[in-house]
Amino acid sequence: MENNKNEKKSTNRRNFLKLGLMSSVTAVAGASLISNLAVQDEEVAESGEKMRLLTPDGKIVEVDATNVNQYPEALITPEESRKGIPNRKFVMVIDLAKCKNARKCVEGCQKAHKLDYNEEFMKVQLIQDNPEASPYWLPKPCFHCDEPPCVTVCPTGATFKREDNIVLIDNDRCIGCKFCITSCPYSARQFNWGHKEKFDDKSQPYSPETSVPAAEGTVMKCDFCPDMLRVGKLPHCASSCPMGVIYFGDKNEDIVTNGEETVRFSQLINDRGGYRHLEHLGTKPNVYYLPAVNRQFPLERGFNVEEDIIERYKDVPYVQDLKKQGKI
Repeated sequence: MENNKNEKKSTNRRNFLKLGLMSSVTAVAGASLISNLAVQDEEVAESGEKMRLLTPDGKIVEVDATNVNQYPEALITPEESRKGIPNRKFVMVIDLAKCKNARKCVEGCQKAHKLDYNEEFMKVQLIQDNPEASPYWLPKPCFHCDEPPCVTVCPTGATFKREDNIVLIDNDRCIGCKFCITSCPYSARQFNWGHKEKFDDKSQPYSPETSVPAAEGTVMKCDFCPDMLRVGKLPHCASSCPMGVIYFGDKNEDIVTNGEETVRFSQLINDRGGYRHLEHLGTKPNVYYLPAVNRQFPLERGFNVEEDIIERYKDVPYVQDLKKQGKI
C-alpha cells in the first residue's frame, strides 16, 4: 500500500532523487554528513528525531538529528567546487506563461544567499518585445553559459566553468577588477562595494558553492545553488515559486522538474517552442524560456506585490495606461 502511494507521488519534489535526478550525488552528500557525526567538543542531548543517511560504502545508517552537520555543503572546498558534480549537465527552463511576478523566487534566493533587499540574483523584469505586443514578466538569473565570456576575461581564474554546466565565482581569488561584469551580456553580476556586518559571519565556512559569506570588493551572482543539488534538492528559486514557473534538471537524463511535475527536457522545449535569451551572441546559455503564450495571469497582477514594482516601471507607457485605467 505504501509503495503505491510513493508511486503516485513520483512527480513531487520529495522524489527528486527517486526520479533519477542527481541520484549519483546522494553518496557524496551522505559522505559529508557521516564524516561530521558526533564531532563536537561537548555532549549534546539527543532530540529523538532520527535521520537515515547513506555512508560512502553504500550502507544505510540511522542517527539522531542533533549529530548531523547542518551545513554539509560547507565542506566543499574552493578546490573541490571546481570539479562539479560528476556526470551531470544542469539546465533550467522558465515558463513565462505561468509567471505573475509573485517574486517568491527572488525572496527565496535572497534568504538563502543572505542578500539585502536591493540585491537580486534572480531579477524579474518587465519585457515588451515591440510596441504592438503585450508586456510579460521575465525571471532572469545567471545563464550559466557553455561559452561564458566572464570566464574568458577573468585574469585570476576566480570565475570558472564546471563540467556540470555551472559557472561559479571564488571570491578568495576575486580581485574586483569587474572585467566579468562588463563582459556579461545578461547583466547577471553584482559588486560588493563596501563592507557589511554579514560578511563577518563565519558560522558557515565559505565555499563558492554557497556564495556565503560574501566579501567586500568581490563579485557575486546566481550560482544555481549547487549546495542544494548535492543533497538532491531544487535550487531555492525553483522550490520557492508557487506557480511552478521554474523547471530544473539534468540534460544528460533529459529530465526537468518544477517540484510538482516532471517532464522530458527535450520534449518540453520542442513542444512549447523553447528558446534561449540572446541566442545570436553564441554564449550557449543553459537557461531556456517557454514563450509567454496563453498566459495564466494578466500582467497587472504582477504589480500587486509591492509599491516599489510600480515605481520601478512608472515611466513605461503601458504601465501608465494601466494606472489610468485603474488596473494597478
